[in-house]
Amino acid sequence: MIELSPAQQRVVGALAEKELTTPDNYPLSMNALVAACNQTTNRDPVVTFTQETIENALANLKSNGVARVVYSKGMRVDKYRHVLHDALSLEEGELALLTVLLLRGPQTGAELRARTERMHPFTDQEAVDAALARLAGRDPALVALLARQPGQKEPRWVHRLGPASYRDFAAPAASAPAMAQTPTPTPTPTPAPTEPTEPTEPMASPDRVSALEARIAALEERLDIAGL
Repeated sequence: MIELSPAQQRVVGALAEKELTTPDNYPLSMNALVAACNQTTNRDPVVTFTQETIENALANLKSNGVARVVYSKGMRVDKYRHVLHDALSLEEGELALLTVLLLRGPQTGAELRARTERMHPFTDQEAVDAALARLAGRDPALVALLARQPGQKEPRWVHRLGPASYRDFAAPAASAPAMAQTPTPTPTPTPAPTEPTEPTEPMASPDRVSALEARIAALEERLDIAGL
């Protein structure tokens, strides 16, 4: 049984897809393979593989007899191809089904028929179901039918070539940059203008009052003496 890591699944799936859909551009150069693995269409999840990640995956695929390097004097760069169909004795339709499962995760039978249309022209849904049944009947099985999950109308098929976990390679979700907000300074309240007040007479001290009373008494006494 071939056990492929998530990175190996994406690499061999991308190679198989390009062979079936764009044979004139196959085998793939390293740059083309990187682009095929990191496509944002027909991939789930979308990943951001580096060239180093793909080179490591290719090295393991070659050791497992699933991928080959194509050397040619007429080519400026090495190219790569898969041999998954030879390693697992697959017919073209079976390879197309496995390719979609490797690249897009669990799928319903109807989704598999729609998404393999460019790779292999199944005559009807029964032909798709028959190919899936053959893959599931292998020993060991190459695909399995998952139990229907809550909220799903139909059960989904999944490949059995290894764990489908791309957590370490998934591209970060695009998000709007957070806008730095400068706190608005709180305005200092302007004090309300005050009404001008009239100057007040300073209060007389007790000593001054006594002196005034004494002067008044002396004047009254002089007036009495004068008979006024």
